[in-house]
Amino acid sequence: MKHYEVEILDAKTREKLCFLDKVEPQATIAEIKNLFTKTHPQWYPARQSLRLDPKGKSLKDEDVLQKLPVGTTATLYFRDLGAQISWVTVFLTEYAGPLFIYLLFYFRVPFIYGHKYDFTSSRHTVVHLACICHSFHYIKRLLETLFVHRFSHGTMPLRNIFKNCTYYWGFAAWMAYYINHPLYTPPTYGAQQVKLALAIFVICQLGNFSIHMALRDLRPAGSKTRKIPYPTKNPFTWLFLLVSCPNYTYEVGSWIGFAIMTQCLPAASDLEDTEVNRKIRVGLDGVCLHAHSVPCGALNMTFSRLNHGPSKGVSSFLSQLMAP
Repeated sequence: MKHYEVEILDAKTREKLCFLDKVEPQATIAEIKNLFTKTHPQWYPARQSLRLDPKGKSLKDEDVLQKLPVGTTATLYFRDLGAQISWVTVFLTEYAGPLFIYLLFYFRVPFIYGHKYDFTSSRHTVVHLACICHSFHYIKRLLETLFVHRFSHGTMPLRNIFKNCTYYWGFAAWMAYYINHPLYTPPTYGAQQVKLALAIFVICQLGNFSIHMALRDLRPAGSKTRKIPYPTKNPFTWLFLLVSCPNYTYEVGSWIGFAIMTQCLPAASDLEDTEVNRKIRVGLDGVCLHAHSVPCGALNMTFSRLNHGPSKGVSSFLSQLMAP
């Protein structure tokens, strides 16, 4: 059996970093990365990007050496992807933060609203209901990360977690501050508005979970298979007939319901969360390449416009919504 020789060069400087002798023809890129790590322990496999051209695309871990357009002496170019962190750790950190932060405002811990309000409780039922809904949403996300989602990539750059957490944690604090504020006023149309919005929230949460389960079933455990999703017997999945990523459509619906229930504009800002998720999960959940659901920026702009002027304020919008 004829063996290969693999030369690994730095993609920027063209400096020779490693020379691998007697590499099996059936060796995968993942195996070559492991061999490279033995000579350069600081660059563990998840941190490596190997490519055939310095400015080309990264080779997949499952690519086989003898099937690549190279001779028996192969030259690969290395790029350092930087420190990496697992996607599961990223998602758990992103979702645990809002859950914890919201509860700090809900229980009115010291130094938030003033000393006389420390550890007091709101007299409005909707405030407690909002806390339950918010907590349920993020507990659901944590459990889905642990038991439902299957990722095609194991890691992401460590620097991204700071950007993502700033968004999730920051908007959770902004929203929680107003909803749990001692001067918070309940929705204009009272129980009727709260019940309708709660129904929207619950239905959309069930829909979101149903889509996540449907997507999970498209990818066998441990594989990177990509399949096109189709509606199942579950009515919540029938939205696949209209949009390619209904999990984000249901996510938007959930936050619309939450915003109406609390009649709090910052809650509507979390609609952007769906766009963040779309960017992070394209290719990770393994099926969605385009999100045809309602653009989150447009929805955010709509809520912003509704909040300007007495004739076009949130109350005016809700009066139309609640009208028989």
